[in-house]
Amino acid sequence: MRWSNLSAFPDGGALPDRAAPTAPPLPLAPPLPMALPLPLALPDAAVRTFDTPGFAGLTFYEIQAKSLINRVPGASRVPFEWTVNPYRGCSHACAYCLSGDTPILMADGTPRRLADLRPGDAVLGTMGAGSTRRYVPTTVLDHWSTTKAAFRVTLADGTRLVSSGDHRFLTDRGWRHVSPAEAHQPALAVGDLMFGVGHFAEPLKESPDYQAGFLCGLVRGDASRGDASRGDASRGDASRGDASRGDASRGDASRGDASRGDAGLGQTGRSGTDGVPAREGDPWIRADGYRDDVPLHEALRWPELPTTGWFRGFLAGAFGAVGRADRLAISFTSGDRLFLSRVTDALTHLGLPSRTPVRVRGGGTGTVEIDRDLWSALRFRHLTGVDDAPLDASGVGVRAGRQLAVVDIEDLGLTLPLFDISTGTGDFIADGVVSHNCFARHTHSYLDLDTGHDFDSKIVVKVNAGELIRHELAAPKWSGASIAMGTNVDVYQRAEGRYRLMPEILAALRDHANPFSILTKGTLILRDLDLLTQAAEVTRVDLSFSVGFLDDQVWRAVEAGTPSPRRRLDAVRRLTDAGFAIGVLMAPILPGLTDTDESIDETVAAIAAAGATSVTPLPLHLRPGAREWYAAWLTSTRPDLAPRYRDLYGNGSYPPQAYQREITARVRMAARRHGLHRAEPGEARAIPPVPLPPVPKLAAHRQLTLL
Repeated sequence: MRWSNLSAFPDGGALPDRAAPTAPPLPLAPPLPMALPLPLALPDAAVRTFDTPGFAGLTFYEIQAKSLINRVPGASRVPFEWTVNPYRGCSHACAYCLSGDTPILMADGTPRRLADLRPGDAVLGTMGAGSTRRYVPTTVLDHWSTTKAAFRVTLADGTRLVSSGDHRFLTDRGWRHVSPAEAHQPALAVGDLMFGVGHFAEPLKESPDYQAGFLCGLVRGDASRGDASRGDASRGDASRGDASRGDASRGDASRGDASRGDAGLGQTGRSGTDGVPAREGDPWIRADGYRDDVPLHEALRWPELPTTGWFRGFLAGAFGAVGRADRLAISFTSGDRLFLSRVTDALTHLGLPSRTPVRVRGGGTGTVEIDRDLWSALRFRHLTGVDDAPLDASGVGVRAGRQLAVVDIEDLGLTLPLFDISTGTGDFIADGVVSHNCFARHTHSYLDLDTGHDFDSKIVVKVNAGELIRHELAAPKWSGASIAMGTNVDVYQRAEGRYRLMPEILAALRDHANPFSILTKGTLILRDLDLLTQAAEVTRVDLSFSVGFLDDQVWRAVEAGTPSPRRRLDAVRRLTDAGFAIGVLMAPILPGLTDTDESIDETVAAIAAAGATSVTPLPLHLRPGAREWYAAWLTSTRPDLAPRYRDLYGNGSYPPQAYQREITARVRMAARRHGLHRAEPGEARAIPPVPLPPVPKLAAHRQLTLL
């Protein structure tokens, strides 16, 4: 087993003593031996979490490793032979390892990412067959991921479903496999009608327009509700512009002193005009928060050209004031004809059919109601963000429709990680269509952890790394070869800020005068500047930073857990000022995203300005595991680039040599323009070392590159 060199603490817990930290340690939670299941390969690991925002969602498996210095397999395309990796998994959470965005319909009507589901969650499933099939609540029994060849199914309403070939969807011809492996299995075909409710609405964004619409709908609706509840036009008649009602019917926000919060805004503990104490999730609490960004007197004006965001917010606010939910029914009741007409306009704009409101006469009330079907009920909730409208879809019939007709089935030519769940009914609603449980549970071949979310959130820590490396460097059989660090996972990831393994490792390498190199994205390396300087005085120290691009938007999308590229370049400046010759690995260069002439020139210019001595370009390399997760991220965010990646990578890890040579030439030309020559392998070195006696069998030194 790959992890047979690892073992856990015999005492189940305490960290070994190490050098005193330069900053106060993070709050340490006690071991959690019973709270979380242990990976099969680490049955006795001490499991810890830390109560600080920077480590939220991370679980650390503290183990005592049996060895630390690892030989690189001979088949690897790297110029070094030995590595040290004190961590397994990486808290940088780069998006080359993210997936699981398919929305699943929960029993309460809200969507949730498939990757975020957990056993015990209540989702919507189905029971019965044919015309008797009905929606019913069911429970998630299990949740896992697997890696398989991926296909994309496109429906007439624009829904795109990415699944394995053996996955089954419910159609008008029964359960159909997307691309069955066996001839006897029924296959999905273009023209089949899927069953379900159709594509879910795009996630809500609480923009300024949404907030303004929410305030308008809530305050004006509350004023009209006052009319309806009194049912007497002589009391606070709308035509007279009664200030206590905000004069909603006259469309003048300046009347009724709405800007003073007479409708209930800004008054602690009050909800609406009833004087009822506010509760958690109350729309008036939301409204008070929105007033920080949107002046109330402006929000209460009817906009000349309302945006979609305004309509979504207006309906949410109106529902908070005069709305009512009953199973699938959503209705608005008011004594103000103008207000009800605005509600109808908003529903129409968002594509939600509604019944014509009852005419309001003599102080009576009218009602606007959307169609009583599951599609309308869900779409209203998803578009408006209303979360206090109880949904009960139990017993509602499952239907097929032309909008759910299959229009395309495409083999993506990629192997992707595909999540799945098992439920009490054997099915669930994935992005609006009925989907069948059909995957076998997948177990990661390393640690019983997957290569996606687990890689980002479950970190194995070899807490005895400092002790081990001293023992191994002192062994008579050790040749003194150069050791590469940061080639698998970053040794200066966030976890290093807590565990401080690198100071002991660097001190051991210094004391044994053993050459080493470090490749990192982490600015935490500056903490160990003194140790690096001391080591460089007695041996060879090669330091490299990875900076593939400067674009903040791309960085936030794919490397959000790392320091920003400009912070990394600031670290390059500080290390250069300290006397180190820093090489920058311009990696990864992402085809279609950061391989333009503009991106390359801007990045090389910034690298040169930071004082780097060399720049080495490296197009994206997709190893197994990273390949699948990056592909999943790409197909969910930039599906237009998927064909290009198929052409470049096929079934391999590297792009074609022609593409690599083109990128290298373009980076080299940019480097010359900005006065930055490319160092030959091994040229960039540390502070000049003092003469040393020859070390037997010293391996040749070459500039560090990344897989």
